[in-house]
Amino acid sequence: MKVKDGFLLRSFGGESIVVAVGEGSEDFNKLITLNSVGAFIFEKLRSETTRDELVNSIVEAYEVERPTAEKDADIFIEKLGEAGLLDD
Repeated sequence: MKVKDGFLLRSFGGESIVVAVGEGSEDFNKLITLNSVGAFIFEKLRSETTRDELVNSIVEAYEVERPTAEKDADIFIEKLGEAGLLDD
């Protein structure tokens, strides 16, 4: 899975924001504000990755227990999917 082309992560005033550009902006006219973990996950999803690879990256970067990383990844993936930002 990965984030569809046309969605970028930008930092404004210390906040991370997902914006649509190009063709992506035709169907998506919102802004999504992310915390640091959300921004980290979004960046990992810029390239094709599996859920397990994503969870491993979260565990390594944030030194959290695997169940916590799995829960966070699943929630974030679900939200991106609902917003139409993911390629399967």
